[in-house]
Amino acid sequence: MNENKPLADSEDGMMEWKVEAASAKDRIDKYVKSLLDEDISRSQIQLWIQNGDITVNGAQVKVNYKVAEGDTVTLVVPEPEYAEIVPENIPLDVYFEDKDVIVVNKKRGMVVHPAPGHSTGTLVNALMHHCQDLSGINGELRPGIVHRIDKDTSGLIMAAKNDKAHASLAAQLKEHTATRKYFALVHGNLSHDQGTVDAPIGRDPHDRKMYTVIDRNSKHAITHFQVMERFGDYTLLELKLETGRTHQIRVHMKFIGHPLVGDPMYGRSKGIKMDGQALHAAVLGFVHPSSEEYLEFTAPLPTDMEELLHALRNR
Repeated sequence: MNENKPLADSEDGMMEWKVEAASAKDRIDKYVKSLLDEDISRSQIQLWIQNGDITVNGAQVKVNYKVAEGDTVTLVVPEPEYAEIVPENIPLDVYFEDKDVIVVNKKRGMVVHPAPGHSTGTLVNALMHHCQDLSGINGELRPGIVHRIDKDTSGLIMAAKNDKAHASLAAQLKEHTATRKYFALVHGNLSHDQGTVDAPIGRDPHDRKMYTVIDRNSKHAITHFQVMERFGDYTLLELKLETGRTHQIRVHMKFIGHPLVGDPMYGRSKGIKMDGQALHAAVLGFVHPSSEEYLEFTAPLPTDMEELLHALRNR
């Protein structure tokens, strides 16, 4: 079994991994760090080890313990140290709001929900100040959050104000009936005007902070693309997600040889520079949880992407 795939990943916060030969002799803190969200700091992991929240073969170990092939590493994520998120008066670009749902156009650079290293300044902090009535299905640190977009991706995101609405919106995402369209500027000139990338995504065995197209321990992923404008060595695409895997668009575009401009993880070092990837969640559509009316919203490209396209058009 690949160590990148948990043996267990339960709703109560417990995760287990079986160590493979490739990771043998890694320090326990380094090993666990490679398997978790990049927002989780190594110092946080070391604290969990010291407190016994991370064990090896059922026993507490020291921070400098080196894992061995076949070890079972267990993490039981403790309850957050703070019970309440501090509401913050952060301006929000609200596209829709009623008693069930709020739709916001998130700016690039904003983290969606609190995590170690990002306890303030998040979309959730702003939502808690703005509306104060969010669903509790995802717990105290992610109230109302039904889906995420990356920190450096701008665009539309919806949040639920009660548990009924949350369940409805989450089901639409799971069943792929919600509409999610993105605009992205990619490197190169695509050979086809439209197409579909149907390729499974999992953690990259060579760099476990990243994801890649891989057959083992992966999840089905489908991205549809259509060329909107060509600039010779760059192309503007509209992309529609059929599934919602972590970094899906970024990984799929790299896979077909056209990585996103400005992508710090999957992009190219040469060419146009941007502060984060040129990716914008432009269209979001869903059936309203109460009225059952289909709603769809469109957010224009952020200023930096518009200016970049203007410069390419006038080269």
